[in-house]
Amino acid sequence: MSNIISEQNGHVLTITINRPSQLNALNKETIEELSRALKAAEADVNIGAIILTGSGEKAFVAGADIKEFADFSVEKGKELSAVGHDTLFNLTENLTTPVIAAVNGFALGGGLELAMSAHIRIASDNAKLGLPEVSLGVIPGYGGTQRLAQLVGRGKAFEMIMTAGMISAEEAQQWGLVNHVVPQADLLDLANKIASKIINNSPNAIAAAIRAVNANYKDGVDGYKAEIEEFGKCFGTPEFVEGTTAFLEKRKAEFRK
Repeated sequence: MSNIISEQNGHVLTITINRPSQLNALNKETIEELSRALKAAEADVNIGAIILTGSGEKAFVAGADIKEFADFSVEKGKELSAVGHDTLFNLTENLTTPVIAAVNGFALGGGLELAMSAHIRIASDNAKLGLPEVSLGVIPGYGGTQRLAQLVGRGKAFEMIMTAGMISAEEAQQWGLVNHVVPQADLLDLANKIASKIINNSPNAIAAAIRAVNANYKDGVDGYKAEIEEFGKCFGTPEFVEGTTAFLEKRKAEFRK
C-alpha cells in the first residue's frame, strides 16, 4: 500500500502523505515514494506546480519514524542523513517545478525540514512547527540547521533548535517561516489559488528563477552571476518570444496548452 496519494487537477499535482495513524511520519519508504513522485512530476510537462500536504487534520508530517533508527551507529546515522538529503530534501529544494507546502497541523522534525525545502509554505491556523531533535539527543539531520537559519535568522533558529519547542502558525508567519496562515478549511483552496497563478507564467522562467534564488545559498557560487546567466538564457526561449509578443500585442501570453 502506498504511503502517498497523488491527484492531478489540470496542471497542478497534489501529493498527500498518507500515514494518518503515524501522524504522517516520514519513514524510509515514504521518503523514497515522495522522491519518485517529485521526479516524475518534474519530468511531466503537463505539471506546472506541486502541492505537498498531509492526510487528516492533525499533521502535515509529525517528524521522522524514530523506531527506524533508534539503534543506529555513528556511521549509519551519517548515512541516514546523507541519503535523506540526496533522496528528498535537496531534491525538493532544487526541483524546477514549484513546490508549495500546505502545512495542515504539526510540522515537526523531518516534517518541518520537508516544508522548509519547499519553495512556498502556507499553514493552517492550528499548525505547530518545530525541531525537537535535541530532546532525543540528536540534531536536525535533513537540512533543518541550515534552512531554518536561512529563513528566520540565526538567533531564532538557535532558540527553536536548542529549546526543542514548537511555535504557532502565527509566530511562524511573523518570522517568515510561512507565507500565509489560514483556517484549515481554506488551506488547500489557498494553495491551489497560488498554484493557479504560478501556472499562468512561463515554466522556463520559473525554473530559471528557482535556480537563481537557490544559487545564493550554495557554497562558492555567486548568486548575482547565476542570475545574469539565467536571465540571459531566457532570451533564447520560445517562451520569451511569446511573453514579449503578447505584451506588445496587449494580450495574455499562452505558455501552456
